[in-house]
This record gives sequence, C-alpha cells and structure tokens, in this order.
Amino acid sequence: MHTATAAGGAKDSRTHVVVLGGGFAGLGACRTLDDPRVRVTLVDQQNHHLFQPLLYQVATAGLSGTDIAQPLRHIFSGRESVTTLMDEVKRVDLEARRVELAHGTTLTYDYLVVALGARTGYFGHDEWKRHAPGLKTLAEATHLRREFLIAFEKAETAIDPLESDRLLSFVVVGGGPTGVETAGALAELAKRVLTDDFRRIDPTRARVHLIEAAPKLLTMFSEEQSDYTRRRLEQMGVKVHLDCPVSEVGEGYVVAGGKRFESAVTIWAAGVEGSPVTRTMAGAPLDRGGRVKVAPDLSLPGRREVFAAGDIVLLEDAKGVRVPGVAPAATQMGKHAGAQIVADLDGRDRESFVYRDKGSMATIGRTKAVAKVFGMRWTGLPAWLLWMSVHLVFLMGMRNRLRVFLSWIWAYFRWQRGARIIVDTRAPVPDELVKR
Repeated sequence: MHTATAAGGAKDSRTHVVVLGGGFAGLGACRTLDDPRVRVTLVDQQNHHLFQPLLYQVATAGLSGTDIAQPLRHIFSGRESVTTLMDEVKRVDLEARRVELAHGTTLTYDYLVVALGARTGYFGHDEWKRHAPGLKTLAEATHLRREFLIAFEKAETAIDPLESDRLLSFVVVGGGPTGVETAGALAELAKRVLTDDFRRIDPTRARVHLIEAAPKLLTMFSEEQSDYTRRRLEQMGVKVHLDCPVSEVGEGYVVAGGKRFESAVTIWAAGVEGSPVTRTMAGAPLDRGGRVKVAPDLSLPGRREVFAAGDIVLLEDAKGVRVPGVAPAATQMGKHAGAQIVADLDGRDRESFVYRDKGSMATIGRTKAVAKVFGMRWTGLPAWLLWMSVHLVFLMGMRNRLRVFLSWIWAYFRWQRGARIIVDTRAPVPDELVKR
C-alpha cells in the first residue's frame, strides 16, 4: 500500500480535496473547486461521467452507451489541479482522514466530498438482484438491452408456442420515472420498431407489465398527471398493475399482488440504497438504506472537513424541503459542498443548503410526457418537447448532444433505433490478442 502525493513526489502546500464519485454531485464539487489554493483528486470506479436520466434508452436500444457518457479525464483535461483516478473505494477512515482504494493506494485529505451515489435497493431481498437487475450503470443497461433483444431472437426460433409467448413477456418493477420510461420504451420497441423484422413471431404480441406497490404512478406528480401517464401507457400496450407489491422474484417470473407474472426479462426500478462505502465510515449517521444524514451545510455532524452530496444524502434543507434523489439536486449539492470549502479558505461563514426545485418531468413515449415546472403542469406534446430540450441542455458534451438529437429525430420520423446490435460480452478474448 502506498500513499499518494503531489506530482513528482514534491510537497504540495495546496489544500487537498478528495472527491469520491464522478456523477452529477462529484462534477459539481470539482467545478466549484476551481481555485488556485486547492488541488482535487477525483476517484471513480468508472472512467466516465454517465448521464443516468437517459440510461433507459440505452437499455431499450434507442441510444448507444457512448452517446450519454463522457470520459472524466477529458472533462478535466484543462484543469492541472484535478487528478482523476479510476479505482474502487474500499474504506474511509474518518479519524485518520484517509481513503483506502482497491488497487492499494491510500489518499490523505484536508477535505473529503463523498458523492458515490446510490445503487439499486431490493428492500432486504438482495437475492432478487440475480433475476431482476437494476438500471444504474452502463454495464447494466447494455446487459438488459442484450437480454431484451435475445428474448425476441429466441422467440423467433422457439418450436413450442407457449415458450415463444413466455419469451415475449417482460416485467418492469417500479412506477417512478425510470420504470415508466423503460416500460413505455419497451412497448414502442416491440409494437412499432420491430414489427417488420421477424417472420415467425409477431412482436406486437409482446406483453410489458409495469408493477407498482403504490396506488399511483409517478407519486411526485399530481393525480391528474399520474392518471394521464397510466392511460397513455395502457394505450401503448403496457399492462399497469397498481397496489401490487412484489413478494417473490425468481428465474423467469415475478410474484406480485398474489399473482404470478411470467417474465423473460425483469428490470428492477423500485428502490435505491446508499453505497456500501458509507458503512465503513465509523461514526457517520446513516439511515437503514445506508444514506448519510448530514448537517444543514452538507457536512457530517462533528466532521466539518467531510461533506456528502447527491443520492447518498438524506436531508431536509433549510426550508424544510425533502431533497429528492434527482440529477439537479445532486448537482446543486455538489456545488454547495465545494462552495463551503472555498468559504472556509476565505474565512467566511458557511451557509445552509437550500434546494432550488426547477421541476420534475418524465417521458412516457413518442410525444407523450408529463412535466411540472415552476408550478405549471404540462402533459402531452408540450411536456415531451420540454423534456427533450432540458435533457439535451444538461447532457455532457456537444458531440453527445448532437448525436442524441439526431438519433431522436431519426427515430421520430422513421420509427427506427440504431443500437440493436447484440454483442456477446461473455465471449473469451481470442488467443492471438492475449499473447500480444
């Protein structure tokens, strides 16, 4: 194990801030810490920043993974003060002010920003993960896309009609934005995009079940918008099941509301929990899901040098508003944490975090969406156009924005999706490449 130092091994007098996580909160913190008195070490298990709100489109063959990801090193290539490490955080020692990484490096810090995000939560049933993967990473999205497309291919070659029907049944668990958007995109894929591609099966016979334990979809929206969402999904062919809590998930099936649903592919979009790293932070106050309870300025109680930001945080802001686990909130928290560090260096008082709710939105399908922006409620085409515009603006990189925009335009006019190639990621590397 070795301890990281400044470049060339020289002593660096700048304040060292370690940022864990390259998501929206981590990037917000790093950008705010553009100060000559500060050097930043950014640690992420992946080498890219991922635009998670569009991850469902990768899973349903609407976009390629590279369309919604940007290399972290490229983002900060012009910032000499930012060092990026692709590594996994194993442990945080708050007493010693150290972060232990999987590859053996130990980082010491003056300030720490924990922005590791959340992972899919299964409400105490981690054994369900094997049969119902979540949708939080590119790896999960590409895996699900592969499984969706293979299900149609297997149905085309199935001899038994019952087996063919089973292979055309899909279950999405969770009626939040991710679940609604995934179910709608899957229905469009089966009933509009693939209709002319097969000869022995009729893709329009595919069944997409959306299962939600609550009595309504999109609980953060009004009753009217929730009902609009349900009706539009049902018109698209999605079978919506409300007041239907899941009790069992197994290989090829889900039991919910006392009913068994056959499923060739199941996606879990029903819950989140904090990164397991938080449980290594001795003394940090956590909820049952591993999320960190922070002080009003986003620091850990009794640890003014440690901040937490993003989905990993459990917080009511200074106005008593419960901060939601969405990208705008994560960005705001990351920027606020960085600003408090700069305030310390300036000798200024810290400020409490106040969440500025810029609205919520979710797309259901082509020209169908709901939005709640600045107190105004939108549905249908206006909400869909607003949803597209906002996502393009916040997507990282002009090249990515252009590619996504052109993909959406092509899909709108041609009902085609260009990311439908099946790649066997489990295939062994050829011997001639191994020997090089």
